[in-house]
Amino acid sequence: QVQLVESGGGLVQAGGSLRLSCAAFGRTLSRYSMAWFRQAPGKEREFVAAISWSSGTTYYADSVKGRFTISRDNAKNPVFLQMNSLKPEDTAVYYCAADSRRTGWVWDGYWGQGTQVTVSS
Repeated sequence: QVQLVESGGGLVQAGGSLRLSCAAFGRTLSRYSMAWFRQAPGKEREFVAAISWSSGTTYYADSVKGRFTISRDNAKNPVFLQMNSLKPEDTAVYYCAADSRRTGWVWDGYWGQGTQVTVSS
């Protein structure tokens, strides 16, 4: 059984930074593409960023381009999300997800339980 555990969330002032980590337990996810999603209160879960396991190509939502950076480490912590210049609208629960496909991701592999990020104005 694979478990993803996010960490690094917290309370930060607008303009500040946080670095989220996603640890994998149960197996190595070196051949899984990884992504971050977020869900704000009263809103649907939305895509934030992804990184391909095969090419290393990264993808970002327009709302976070230039501020967030997704990266990976193929050991125990398969994905990180560096968040800079945080805005109050970035407040949400952040989830990491894994998908074993090379392309056409649907993120039906593994999901973490989420970590809360709160940005105060």
